[in-house]
Amino acid sequence: MSSYLGKKVTVKMDRPLGSKHPEHNFIYPLNYGFIPDTLSGDGEEIDAYIIGEFEPLEVYEGYVVAIIERLNDTEDKLVVCKELNKYSKEQIQALVEFQERFFNTTILTY
Repeated sequence: MSSYLGKKVTVKMDRPLGSKHPEHNFIYPLNYGFIPDTLSGDGEEIDAYIIGEFEPLEVYEGYVVAIIERLNDTEDKLVVCKELNKYSKEQIQALVEFQERFFNTTILTY
């Protein structure tokens, strides 16, 4: 996954900002989707959080600014933004805390 750091990717949203999680009954405070035609540890496409955008999106193109390594799960997550080095590791951690608080994680930044 570390090869994605700094790379430009296209993310297709399956949970846009403001949408409700189908099982866990929380609202997504940011856009969340996947990178088509990739493969993650869970056998599905690689998931990505979009930061720095404040409207629900369908598709987004940006740079991978961080990788969230889940130490107690089979899949890691990417964090995508329009600009490299705009957010600190601490800021990224705060933005994805709504979901990542349930996992033991390490954040790698660009």
